[in-house]
Amino acid sequence: MPEQKVSPGKTALLLINHHSRKGRHEKQRARALLMKSNIAVIEPDEDDNRTYAELIVAFSARVSFVIVGGGDGTLNAAAPGLLKTGLPLGILPLGTANDFARTLGIPPDLEQAVNIITAGQQRDVDLGEVNGHLFLNVSSIGFSAELAHNLTAESKKRWGVGGYALAAFRLLRQSRPFSATLIHEGHAIPIKTVQVSVGNGRFYGGGMTVERSAAPDDGLLDVYSLEIAHWWQMLALFPFLRRGLQGRWRNVRTFSTTSLTLHTRRPHYINADGEIIGQTPAHFRLMNKAISVFAVR
Repeated sequence: MPEQKVSPGKTALLLINHHSRKGRHEKQRARALLMKSNIAVIEPDEDDNRTYAELIVAFSARVSFVIVGGGDGTLNAAAPGLLKTGLPLGILPLGTANDFARTLGIPPDLEQAVNIITAGQQRDVDLGEVNGHLFLNVSSIGFSAELAHNLTAESKKRWGVGGYALAAFRLLRQSRPFSATLIHEGHAIPIKTVQVSVGNGRFYGGGMTVERSAAPDDGLLDVYSLEIAHWWQMLALFPFLRRGLQGRWRNVRTFSTTSLTLHTRRPHYINADGEIIGQTPAHFRLMNKAISVFAVR
């Protein structure tokens, strides 16, 4: 996509999640910074109960782009509306982990994030889809999904990224491998795993890395399966998971693809960008260059 500048007088739909970690606190400052940058904003009424996707569609004829303030879950909620309307996305990282913003090089500083929007450089990025639900960062089954299921919004807001560590510590000793069948490129592979993760972006879960070279516009989903036998091996794996080097472990399966299916012996939760969206079986596919985001190239 050719480089564009956000011209003065353009109007954006501003959606700030008041329940995100810094949403309500930074809302007034965000408005002021956007006004200073000559960006007019339209905001829905606070008592409007429509989803972010529905609001984007409803306001699409009145705005040139959408600005979303929140974390990865907030961006995930907006993604279907962005996909349907084709409106570009500006990101204000006001959530707990802000992994998708980090993947795109958007800093947590609000003023710098606004400057990236006003600079106008757009990057076409892929989306992942699992069972009809979109994800920007990662979808997972197993330990991470159980973690997301047990991590309350209150603990994320109170403890930030540390909330992930507290919840993970409680769950780690209960973690056991589960039986599954991985269907990929016509092959059905039986596995025993504690977690299968399918990534579109590079970072997830407060700075964990799906694969160190992953990019949200490389046309691939990056997959890993932790086929370990004991919970304590997760502790040894942790530094590798942080850096995206888990594929160096003998008991970690890694590959890249554009589609796959996972069946499990019993139902398991499916996590997409930190939200539980259903249970297995899970059917994944890549949507190439699906939306456009204001970001550093």
